Amino acid sequence: MEKFLAVREDVAAAIAAGQPVVALESTVIAHGLPRPLNLQTAQAMEAAVREVGATPATVGVLNGRLVVGLTPQQIALLSEAENVAKVSRADLAAILASGRPGATTVSGTMIAAELAGIPVFATGGIGGVHRGAENSMDISADLTELARTPVAVVCAGAKSILDLPRTLEVLETFGVPVVGYATNEFPAFYSRESGLQLVHRVETPDEAAKIMRAQWGSAKCAGTGTKAGIVFANPAPRESALPHGEMEAFIAAALRAAEKAGVRGKDVTPYLLQEVARLSGGKTLNANTALLVANATLAGQISVSYSSGS
Repeated sequence: MEKFLAVREDVAAAIAAGQPVVALESTVIAHGLPRPLNLQTAQAMEAAVREVGATPATVGVLNGRLVVGLTPQQIALLSEAENVAKVSRADLAAILASGRPGATTVSGTMIAAELAGIPVFATGGIGGVHRGAENSMDISADLTELARTPVAVVCAGAKSILDLPRTLEVLETFGVPVVGYATNEFPAFYSRESGLQLVHRVETPDEAAKIMRAQWGSAKCAGTGTKAGIVFANPAPRESALPHGEMEAFIAAALRAAEKAGVRGKDVTPYLLQEVARLSGGKTLNANTALLVANATLAGQISVSYSSGS
């Protein structure tokens, strides 16, 4: 894969110097948010990472290369283009070979981050087990990627349109630590609460970095030897989060609409996100953008702590 990897010069220099770097996904730019909010949010996430002393590296696929550290012009291109592929692990080789532009999912971004040597990644919410997966077998590749790729993912839990109890069960089975940041409850993306309790919790970026070192080691200590990633679950900001019960009503209505429309496969998540945005009168879009920026800030802080090696 290295010959398909292109790392922006300042990002490569920061990695080589052991300075803090945060990977950012691009699916939210190409598929997750409407224009021009998608570009504005991508810019705000990069700015948030910089404000806490880390270097942002937004990931995407362009001209047959997996690009780690998209330029502002390249981010704008992905925010405006119509034919952008959604790139998970299963899609990566085909999209690289085709030359099509691609936006990386959580799993696609984790692959790029590990190849480049970036241990911290910020996103909105991870994918997981879809509701009704006992019949559809629709389970996100994000979960298997977390089981095999040593990258810390800062997120607002899993997307609330998913089956959250089953998602947590799969993560436990795969040996992926799920750690609440200043919370004992697994966040439900737009909602701070889900009713699902977490075993592990940290209060500071330094505590989060200590878990990373214990998991994988660092220049100063050996880890447990596991290659699994880590989920740091950061609840959405209080001022924009929606009550869990209200969100469940929106999701139930969106699921009925998706079933009626015959939406399947990779189209399910963007369809449901658009539908809950419509049903909520735009409240979910406000929550989504706020939690994305908050996660970028926290990821930058954790990256700074981890790179210090203390």
